Amino acid sequence: MKVLVATEKPFAAVAVDGMRKVIEEAGLEFELLEKYKSADELKAAAANAEAIIIRSDIINADILEAAPKLKIVVRAGAGYDNVDLETSKAQGVVVQNTPGQNSNAVAELVFGMAVMAARNSYNGTSGTELRGKRLGLQAYGQVGRNVARIAQGFNMSVSAFDPYCPDEVMTNDWVKPLHSVDDLYSGNDIVSVHIPATPETRKSIGYFTITNMPLGGVLINTARKEVIDEDGLAKALRERPDIKYLADVKPDNADALKAEFGDRVFFTPKKMGAQTAEANINAGIAAARQVVAYLKNGENRFQVNK
Repeated sequence: MKVLVATEKPFAAVAVDGMRKVIEEAGLEFELLEKYKSADELKAAAANAEAIIIRSDIINADILEAAPKLKIVVRAGAGYDNVDLETSKAQGVVVQNTPGQNSNAVAELVFGMAVMAARNSYNGTSGTELRGKRLGLQAYGQVGRNVARIAQGFNMSVSAFDPYCPDEVMTNDWVKPLHSVDDLYSGNDIVSVHIPATPETRKSIGYFTITNMPLGGVLINTARKEVIDEDGLAKALRERPDIKYLADVKPDNADALKAEFGDRVFFTPKKMGAQTAEANINAGIAAARQVVAYLKNGENRFQVNK
């Protein structure tokens, strides 16, 4: 059985070596496709694959239909909106993610951005400290929990809004549970976004949400660009010159925002949250182990398209 590792943005070499070892020691065939330039290359490589491991690569209906032997797709990372879940389920293809493997890396990036915002992008002017500031988390999954852990080391007060997370999970971590988006944005100096892009959340953060923030509010988005209403964001930044927006997910109107608002906005050139050697290795090897566990033993703990 062939396992295809298909990554337009390659894993670190040490991660590839680890994945190869896990897969070949299980008696499976390992194939690597890196830095491919078109979907046709991915289709050709997937044609005889029983399993595919990806990062941010797109697995849509065309790819799935071109891979008749495919049994499982594992997204090395937490988010999985780059995989067509409906078509994969219809074709009997299991889709999994590797939750938690990138969480600390993303959380540390949040704080890199928070310090950058507090110090006015290091432009020589006086900034503020994070100590004593109020941090709100929009979603309290693995990344949110790591952000909360780090925030407490900065002596920040932390609250979170997540309707899918029991209050006691938050309170056990010394995090205050909130029960509305309004309370999250109005009651925190910094809000860090960790929600997935779903029909419910797309463009859910816009003008009224952002302008509900207190004076000097900072919005940090290391989740998905689709959850932001970009027109509403621009309007909010225009009317509230005290607000800043930093994102690991470059918006479609990034150039216009940067030209108009300068250092009040910051965007990484590509998604950088999981771009650490440790996260790269952890997620890749976890994906390889999950593929082996499924193909050999039917283990399916992390399926996301049930």
